[in-house]
Amino acid sequence: MSNGLVSPYKGIFFDLDGTIADTAPDLVAAANQLLIARNLAPKPYEFLRPHASAGARGLIGGAFGIDTDHPDFITLRDEFFANYEKALLVNSVLFEGIDHLLDQLDSASLPWGIVTNKSERFTNPLTDLMGLRQRAVSTVSGDTTSYSKPHPEPILHAARAANIDPSSSVYIGDDIRDIMAGKAAGMKTIAAAYGYCGCEEPPEAWGADFLVRHPKELLAIIFPQ
Repeated sequence: MSNGLVSPYKGIFFDLDGTIADTAPDLVAAANQLLIARNLAPKPYEFLRPHASAGARGLIGGAFGIDTDHPDFITLRDEFFANYEKALLVNSVLFEGIDHLLDQLDSASLPWGIVTNKSERFTNPLTDLMGLRQRAVSTVSGDTTSYSKPHPEPILHAARAANIDPSSSVYIGDDIRDIMAGKAAGMKTIAAAYGYCGCEEPPEAWGADFLVRHPKELLAIIFPQ
């Protein structure tokens, strides 16, 4: 049954981690397991949370103070992936207000999809477990195409899969790469300032068309009265 809401957009596309789902608790836990296994003290959750927006690279960098050129990085990355894969959905939840928003999108027959830099190895089981992939019109991961964000191809791929004109769509994300990718794909963009926002530039400086500090603010942008 339609909810009577009308949107100027033909499709809504979301980043996953830090935008639809608060996955940082399980990502941080996987990183801290690396430290504990080496008899090192785990890092505070509040310290590692912003690093979640950059995935394994960010979390390992935050935990160990190394970058991808470090000789230990590959070993740590593979171990991190193994830790995370075993505990994808322990404390991760949808952000407050997202479930209601998705219900409203479904009621309005407004298609929505997910475009993440997370690899399919994790995206597909996680979104299945959270009941998202079954509802999404398209789900695109960092390794679905030959590119990852900030390149626009993953977003364009998601729009093509849904047969939706990118110029009539909006992309929502919590990292500057999301806004760069969305703009390059020709979509309107929304910066999710409630997310991890791990880059140096504050969300206000990303050049997004809109900025929200709580998911409940998305409803008024998607369905302006």
